[in-house]
Amino acid sequence: MAETVLTNTGLDSFLDGAPEHRDPAFARAAEAVLGLLALRGADRATGLPEPTPDLVRQLLVEDLPTFVYAPPGQLAHYPAVLGALAARFDGGRRERIAAVVAESAPDFERAMNDPGNLTWHRWYASLLRTVGADLTDPEDVRRRLAALDGAPLPDGVRRAHLMGRTALADVLLSEALTRAYVRDAEAPPAAGPLLTDHAVATGIGRLAAALQDRWTAAGLAEQLAGPYARFAPGPEAFPHLVLADALLDEHLDYYGDPAAPVPPPPAIEAGPVEEDADSLIGAVEELAEEEFEPYGGEAPHLLYVVYQRGCAAESVARKAAEYEDWTVDPALEDLAVPVPDAAPEEYTAPPLPELVRLLGTAELTEADRARLEGAARDLAAVLDRLAATGLVFRRGDAFGLTPRGAGAVRYLLAVRGVTAPDAAEAAAWAAPEVVAAAGGWPASVAARVLADWLHARADTADAWSGLLAALGTVHAGTPDAAAVRGLFAVLDTAGAPPEALRGALRDPVIGAYALETLRERGEPADPIQVRASARALHVLDALPAKKGPLESRRAAFDAAAAAWPGGSAALVRAMAAADRHETERVLRPLGITLP
Repeated sequence: MAETVLTNTGLDSFLDGAPEHRDPAFARAAEAVLGLLALRGADRATGLPEPTPDLVRQLLVEDLPTFVYAPPGQLAHYPAVLGALAARFDGGRRERIAAVVAESAPDFERAMNDPGNLTWHRWYASLLRTVGADLTDPEDVRRRLAALDGAPLPDGVRRAHLMGRTALADVLLSEALTRAYVRDAEAPPAAGPLLTDHAVATGIGRLAAALQDRWTAAGLAEQLAGPYARFAPGPEAFPHLVLADALLDEHLDYYGDPAAPVPPPPAIEAGPVEEDADSLIGAVEELAEEEFEPYGGEAPHLLYVVYQRGCAAESVARKAAEYEDWTVDPALEDLAVPVPDAAPEEYTAPPLPELVRLLGTAELTEADRARLEGAARDLAAVLDRLAATGLVFRRGDAFGLTPRGAGAVRYLLAVRGVTAPDAAEAAAWAAPEVVAAAGGWPASVAARVLADWLHARADTADAWSGLLAALGTVHAGTPDAAAVRGLFAVLDTAGAPPEALRGALRDPVIGAYALETLRERGEPADPIQVRASARALHVLDALPAKKGPLESRRAAFDAAAAAWPGGSAALVRAMAAADRHETERVLRPLGITLP
């Protein structure tokens, strides 16, 4: 049935146009191109689907990489089919389509070769071809498939990735078939229907499977749905994806963008991540029961928040205080939490001095501590259930992810498209990439990752120069610029090569920071090289932004302005020119208007 699913696409007349069109690989490409254009609603009034720029772009960068397997040596046939098809139409169609094909060609090749776009059908078709299978012979496909038992996955791709892409492809193809049938029924085309009533009566799912066979490997869909279903598991084999969705929601709450990287854990223990993720979702679902109120439903947040800290331990009491709407000093939210070597199983709140250190509220009393202990004990019970999986730990007031748990959470984030590097991947990033990411991380994590990045390059002057330059250019002119240049403070500049620091003196953003560091190290530096913009930013960043009474904050500005050439007006102009976003955030509460 596969070869007759889509009728009246004009395939035979198109292939009769030239002898070279009878090449089997070209004919296979033509069948897919004409069929997909027709499915997407291309006008078939002439008997052939008429390509338009939008349809061609969608075909090349979306549809073909989703539905069709093409060996690398045969990719060129698909643009060639489009060119030959466009030549059949008047009105400059050939030139317009040629321009779109040329523009989309890099994206087309990249998408067709991207492992992230693979479905089960496209992946197994590629494996079968590598072992010499005839992809047009269903019996050969079945025989070769049987020999692939335990076949490897593509590098960097998880089973959940392939399952997700396959499920999406199934939905998209079924929707396209349904829309095509309805469209032809409402306005019957002169060229004839794309789908016959008899074909549709067999079921849209069967039609979609038949097309997958035609576009990947003959008989493959039937085999993967039947005797070899274990090779291509569906959503029911991945219960943990519910937790992956919850973690994605947490990530979007923090960053608003799945591409925003989470920090790499310092250590990840390789384990059976799918089984570990299933253990976690089992615990999370159990915690949703009434007996674990009021914090049982917070399990995904607890897993995410400790991973987002670079897997540094968090405080049970501090999290309980946040849940109870106690005031926690924002500057202490990422404060390190000591992990004892051993602690009693029963939870007790930290001593009052430690609680004050964690929360930043000096006026706490023993009565406050006792009041918080009940909520913290409830939260500890939730963490202890998670710890029963072996993927989370709680010792005393400290909790976090084990190295194996870090691997499981990283897997869950990655299968939902969150950028979750390990330490080696982060160390391999270019300077602007690692700086852009570190600007959104806790200071202690950023310090670790940036130090590892420099050590991976032997702390050379070139590495330092590249990193320092990135501090002044990444997110420049945006509200995030201040956080990025603030990373200078987390760098261990005591060991920075002096030539790198002196080379940064003329940097319009961090020049004054470099000057201050050289002076503190007692090394020669020429202050004349430091630009006014860098000096203004150094003053701006030293002002208290939101801490302390307005009077003392205004006094700090006035003292800085008194030492600035031209006074306060000149200082405000210089600050605003260098970073208007941060200048407005710091000075507006003080009643200072920007020019």
